[in-house]
Amino acid sequence: MFVDGMLEGQVALVTGGGTNLGKAAATELACCGASVVIAGRRPEVLQEAVADIGERCSWVAGDIRDRDGAQGIVSASLERHGRLDFVLNNAGGQYFVAAEGITTKGWRAVQRLNVGGTLAMCEAAYELAMRPAGSGTIVNVTVSPHHGMPAMAHTGAARAAVEALSRELAESWAADGVAVAAVAIGRFATESLRKYPAELWRTAAKTVPLQRLGEVEEYGWLVALLASPLGRSFSGSVVTLDGAADNWTGPWPPEGLARDGEVPTEERPAARSEGSPGG
Repeated sequence: MFVDGMLEGQVALVTGGGTNLGKAAATELACCGASVVIAGRRPEVLQEAVADIGERCSWVAGDIRDRDGAQGIVSASLERHGRLDFVLNNAGGQYFVAAEGITTKGWRAVQRLNVGGTLAMCEAAYELAMRPAGSGTIVNVTVSPHHGMPAMAHTGAARAAVEALSRELAESWAADGVAVAAVAIGRFATESLRKYPAELWRTAAKTVPLQRLGEVEEYGWLVALLASPLGRSFSGSVVTLDGAADNWTGPWPPEGLARDGEVPTEERPAARSEGSPGG
């Protein structure tokens, strides 16, 4: 999608970079010429991902939920490359549960990872690398649709908080040359999708107006764009990549509105010729 060497000389850090969307983003960033550090909690997964991505990629193990862990990840990237230009806060997670079934422990776990972990990484990147350098871009990953997430109210609340946080940090850190944006992602064809009940992932594409799941490469392309010089222009924005799921809820075509699998077209009266009464 992009010219060779677009990100040559840049250093990018991707949390949750060992699998699925994070790995796809790290792969695209490396293909564009960046030196990439992927972070996560499982060394064996990270090592396998690095072997697949290639020599431009390295890994560091750490837990973003802990402030010291976040600072350790950023410090390792700086020690390795001497700079840090782009951070993708891709790490996050949730579990499938009705709102009334969310326990206090479960709620806190989701908030700690998605909100606390993202904030810890933002602050570590800003304080240790980007403010001293006077430049940098941070992208936080949230989720679409924004009109509600049945059986995932805990993560819907957490990701909304991250979007608000991203806008606030974009304004606060602009004077220091640091851009902050968010990406709201829809339903992608990842291995993680299959951890949810089969009833959910088997019909996931039907709930997307585009009528297909997103490809992980498409996510990688958007991340690379945001890592480019153009990406700084999106500071304070939430970029949605979801096949229009944010504009619709439910399967398409809507149940009860289809006729032979298609939505019927409203019959219109024949057009009157020019000059006819009422024409």
